[in-house]
Amino acid sequence: MRIVVVEDNEALANAIAYRLRDRGHAVDIIHDGCAARTFLTTEGADLVVLDITLPGMDGLEVLHHLRKQGIQVPVLLLTARDSVHDRVRGLDAGADDYLVKPFEMDELEARLRALFRRRLLSYSPTEQIGSLSFDVGARHLIANGVVLDLPRKELATLECLLENRGRLVSKAQLADHLYGIGADVEHRAVEPHISRLRKRLTVYGIGIKSARGLGYMLDVKE
Repeated sequence: MRIVVVEDNEALANAIAYRLRDRGHAVDIIHDGCAARTFLTTEGADLVVLDITLPGMDGLEVLHHLRKQGIQVPVLLLTARDSVHDRVRGLDAGADDYLVKPFEMDELEARLRALFRRRLLSYSPTEQIGSLSFDVGARHLIANGVVLDLPRKELATLECLLENRGRLVSKAQLADHLYGIGADVEHRAVEPHISRLRKRLTVYGIGIKSARGLGYMLDVKE
């Protein structure tokens, strides 16, 4: 998943990003409300962790703007305010959940998983890929009822290819998905993940096509 963390406390933002990246997610960090509004409107995300108290524009204003634009990305609000009034304001503004600071990282992860599961209710929670099936919520690739053990970057690569099924995915798109937009990595860093994933999938009759200079696409024999 691509998760955007909007938090002006750099130490906390980095700690959240470190934990989520360790779980195989791509994470973008933004410290300013105005920058968050622009980024989320133009780039999008799968989930957003949004602090209420931000410079430039507070989190509730950012959230109100997103919902006004019809952007329904799941949002988890972070707040140091433990009053019923602030919680109600956040939920009324369109937040999907909230978490009061200080919090445990395990609880943050659990709440994000719950938000992602809710997001899946509107469509099939599994994707069929030839003889394999991919459990989107659990992030499991399954062959004959057995979960295959994929390293996190290969799993994220597969997710990106699946999300763009039938279309070419550029190295730049893959790098953004794997490492976060603007991450200081070369686009060719995705090549080893593609190579290893291709070898794993070939056994099941599934290929990854390469179009020189354009990108990659899943090649599934239906």
